[in-house]
Amino acid sequence: MKALIHENVPLAPLTTFRIGGRARYFIDVPTEETVHDAICFAKQKNLPSFVLGGGSNLLVADTGFSGVVIKVDIAGLEWESDRHTTIVRAGAGEEWDRLVALCVERDLAGIECLSGIPGSVGGTPVQNVGAYGQEVSDVLTNVRAYDRHTDSVVELSRDECRFTYRASLFNTTAKDRYIVLRVAYSLRNHGTPSIRYHDVQREFEDKSSTPTLAEVRAAVRRIRARKAMLLVEGDPDCRSAGSFFKNPIISEGEFANLQLRAGAGIPRYPAAPGKVKTAAAWLIEHAGFSKGYSLGPAGLSTKHTLALVNRGGADAEDILRLAREIRDRVYDRFGVKLIPEPVFLGFDSAVCSEFFML
Repeated sequence: MKALIHENVPLAPLTTFRIGGRARYFIDVPTEETVHDAICFAKQKNLPSFVLGGGSNLLVADTGFSGVVIKVDIAGLEWESDRHTTIVRAGAGEEWDRLVALCVERDLAGIECLSGIPGSVGGTPVQNVGAYGQEVSDVLTNVRAYDRHTDSVVELSRDECRFTYRASLFNTTAKDRYIVLRVAYSLRNHGTPSIRYHDVQREFEDKSSTPTLAEVRAAVRRIRARKAMLLVEGDPDCRSAGSFFKNPIISEGEFANLQLRAGAGIPRYPAAPGKVKTAAAWLIEHAGFSKGYSLGPAGLSTKHTLALVNRGGADAEDILRLAREIRDRVYDRFGVKLIPEPVFLGFDSAVCSEFFML
């Protein structure tokens, strides 16, 4: 099967923001072989390439992308069980929440708190997707990927993926090198669900028995819906990329200084030794931004201050203008720089440096 090449394809409809210009070339790849075809085409044209998954963690520039967008739609699920665990191997194009639902139906524990997260399987190791006390890196065993440097398919172990908070080999030291083709996860047969996060625990305050995996999945989806983090057709709060800023991870000394500025009540979560994770949403709210705040056609969700929203007719520059205002006021108030979580596509290097350089 040869990859079909399209020209000047609008990217906005392929993102949850519904924002962005056109791709100069667009190639849909349903197989590993067509991934190779797409990469060869980009090299022949001497153009950059970008791998598109579900478009749920992406902000596209108004000018679009002058290179080749490769849409990975590799499907397929394989299940391999022993007494204690089940290995599930999923194609990168599989819908992530569908996979979570299938695993919960099979009574497999390990990703139930990652319910309701939009996007595809291929994006989960790139961002080390996590929520409510679970991360993909907790259960991932290996990634099958296309190596653009060697034009070959490789298998990368969990350790080789170099996972940290919302980061991995794929979006840091080897950014633009690998294309995820298939991901394998090791899940616990009949395992106990995770209810480590306060939001999840609160859903079961009146329940005496241990909740089931299905009940935890349903609870997480309710929580996400209340925060506009569950994509619902027709809900204007869902024209977003979910959490726009990462929760800052700072040193113990920086956190002590933050406490002096912020006073009591600043959230603190475990992180790497000598580090503290705090809550971006708390910083945004205490810098003076409320739910529903608007700056032209861009605004904050009416349900959660961490989600920047296209209220209708917003373009990428509108989103950046609001992001700058939030970032600058949080820094002025607390001395903490917020870093965006979505990928920026098609922007010049100055914009990327401005938002992502620490």
